[in-house]
Amino acid sequence: MRRLLTALAAGVPLAAAVCLPTASAAPRADTGPVRATCSVPSVSAPAGTEVESVTAVRQEGGTVHGSGILGGTVTGVPAYCEVTVTLTHPGADDHAAVRTWLPVSGWNGRFQALGGSAYAAGDNGVGLAGAVKNGYAATTTDAGLGDVLDTGWALDRAGRVNTPLLKNFASRSQHEAAAVGKDVVDDVYGRRPSFSYFNGCSTGGRQGYMEAQRYPDDYDGILANAPAVHWDEFEVATLWPQVVMNNEKTYPSACEFKAFTDAAVEACDPLDGVEDGLVGDPARCGFDPRRLIGTTVLCDGRRLTLTAADAAVVRKIWDGPRTTSGKRLWAGVPVGADLSGLAGVSGPDESGQVRGEPFPVPRLWVTTWLKKQPSFDVSTITYGEFTQLFKQSEAEYDKVVGTDDPDLSAFRASGGKLLSWHGQADQYIPSHGTVEYRRQVERAMGGARRVDGFHRLFLAPGTVHCGLNKGDGTTDDLGALRAWVEQGKAPRTLPATLVNAHGKNVTRDLCGYPQVSRYKGHGDPSAASSFRCVSTPRR
Repeated sequence: MRRLLTALAAGVPLAAAVCLPTASAAPRADTGPVRATCSVPSVSAPAGTEVESVTAVRQEGGTVHGSGILGGTVTGVPAYCEVTVTLTHPGADDHAAVRTWLPVSGWNGRFQALGGSAYAAGDNGVGLAGAVKNGYAATTTDAGLGDVLDTGWALDRAGRVNTPLLKNFASRSQHEAAAVGKDVVDDVYGRRPSFSYFNGCSTGGRQGYMEAQRYPDDYDGILANAPAVHWDEFEVATLWPQVVMNNEKTYPSACEFKAFTDAAVEACDPLDGVEDGLVGDPARCGFDPRRLIGTTVLCDGRRLTLTAADAAVVRKIWDGPRTTSGKRLWAGVPVGADLSGLAGVSGPDESGQVRGEPFPVPRLWVTTWLKKQPSFDVSTITYGEFTQLFKQSEAEYDKVVGTDDPDLSAFRASGGKLLSWHGQADQYIPSHGTVEYRRQVERAMGGARRVDGFHRLFLAPGTVHCGLNKGDGTTDDLGALRAWVEQGKAPRTLPATLVNAHGKNVTRDLCGYPQVSRYKGHGDPSAASSFRCVSTPRR
């Protein structure tokens, strides 16, 4: 459970990192003295909805505790007005709560919407509190759903997919939250926000890309990190490690997996010109796990010998999902990422049996939306059935929640800016999908230079899922986005502090895709000044 909480907590929007001295807390816009009256505002119902209720409550701030599995705590939150607007779509029997928190005083004139994590459509209070602490009026929506692993809403009483709630989760509730949140700001402060931002990672990252694709006028700037785009494909693909272990009947422990990962990092670390504990370009890493066959590792006081079967499992997981005929379906877990995230195991039990322990998010997608049998045992899935499920998911859900439309022309025309970073050691969402989407946009919209005018992507070596600002490094991504939107300063690099394989902090200027970082040949390997961004052939 601890590992699960850590993984899901990584998806909390980065506004929660309120202790960081970032530009998100920079000098405020000159909007004049404004105070929130905290009376019930007048709100217009977005198209296709009805307003069920509106409440306004003054909160004194202080310490805010996040709700649900993710939890979390933010201290030093100023007094704020909490406005909750509940919407319904007639005939859908849904009840989507849009929460807007507005600083009673010290509003910086800006609006920030917070995305969700896993199957939660919105923030649990930590991101809202962080945004308020930094002077923003902040909004999120629960889309009428539940907590991060609550999928009880997915099927109706007849066992069919609950289409209205899936649509809420996929797209429309975020757009409606943008409209409602801005109305609330306008009514409470008597003026519209000067700039509007969206901030999310993982599910929240997907929501940000969805906003750019479908509702291009909602935000001036979108911060969408480790985005779960290609949802219909990667959610099935990330069950692949479990399918491999079950079909090969081999279940390496987390310790054994780590031995393979550590060896690969050590072998591929020098490829960027220096040994610094980071694999700068994992796509160039051709480490063969069979090199460790026969190696002895110490795991929990026991000496274990890595076998050919162990190496075969690791090789298939790194390689990624394929059909039984060998056709590649999706990318595998990146070299350098924690394999036990998706290839979790439990046991041995009293009988000595070890079983796979699937990560809940892809397991729930397969059992609930594909099989439509929440109790289905995913350990029975064969390689052939896996291919069928992958194709089924594409056919049934790509247009609903795939979030991979490369036509961002309307977003570009609106003047919007889209900034993303993705960890190259992301153990849950391979950065391959984000890179592939960026390439699709370039092909659709006239090449990299034109796309750079409104969309920039940065890849973070050695960084786990939603890792920056979560104890695995830091970066002022929201500050960079604000400088781009408000001052026209497009970020050529994204300065960051990363944590290398030895647990040490190093500074790097993350390079704008498709460039990668290379050592200059001299200087401190832990300092960003010793590296430069260079172009390499695309793979």
